[in-house]
Amino acid sequence: MSERRGYYTDTTDEQWALIEPVIAAWKAQHSSVSGHTGLYAMRGIVDALIYQNRTGCQWSLLPGDFPPASAVKYYFYRWRDDGLDQVICELLRCQVREHAGRAEDPSLVVLDAQSVHAAVNLHASTTGKDAGKKVPGRKHGIAVDVIGLIIAVVVMAASVHDNAIGTALLDKLATTTSTVSKALVDQGFKNTVVEHGREIGIDVEIVERNPADTGFVPQPIRWRVEQTFGTLMLHRRLTRDYEGNSRSSESRIYWVMSSIMIRRLTATSAPTWRGL
Repeated sequence: MSERRGYYTDTTDEQWALIEPVIAAWKAQHSSVSGHTGLYAMRGIVDALIYQNRTGCQWSLLPGDFPPASAVKYYFYRWRDDGLDQVICELLRCQVREHAGRAEDPSLVVLDAQSVHAAVNLHASTTGKDAGKKVPGRKHGIAVDVIGLIIAVVVMAASVHDNAIGTALLDKLATTTSTVSKALVDQGFKNTVVEHGREIGIDVEIVERNPADTGFVPQPIRWRVEQTFGTLMLHRRLTRDYEGNSRSSESRIYWVMSSIMIRRLTATSAPTWRGL
């Protein structure tokens, strides 16, 4: 790492120490038959992914002092397929919650979906148009706890109704943690989600907007998911969906959330867009 000129997105030693044991354990389980340990440091791979998420650059435009794009891409896809991205995010989330004086797993979550434009190279079968917001692309659905940490992620075509997003998120919650007993959703979600939640033991409450309110009015607790979406959008790779595989889009969100949490755990702030 000392041979690189360094970027502000690079992990510090303290931040890397939070991730390294998990990746080292994965690496030990996936050793080469020939005993080859690999040419590139795992920290360099992770730093390249965080850099790309923040800047939004193409694979081929990763700076030359990172490991080759082919190597970064290889590990991104392997970790996606093995679920390591989600494992790291879950472990960090437990630590952040403990630091906040909370139990590792939440009992209350907030669900929402955000439509984002898709890149022109994506196959039409994986995208659609949000009929309400008139956005052609994909929907990113997330479930967060009351402090805005992501518990589950689902990515589908923007034409998919919020009910399908909500149902998929509830199913993921049921397999990820057994502690969630209540979920808050907005009026875009309908009774289908409420009924599905009842079937799997999660009380889904549709938070209705006060008819007297005009403009944007934050709703108690439920505003946390809006705050999380806003933070994710500071990472340019997420402002538009570039991934051919929707699972890759989910992986991007997990990695962005992980980079946010390692900064929170080490009390490290990220530079704003001003002056960049």
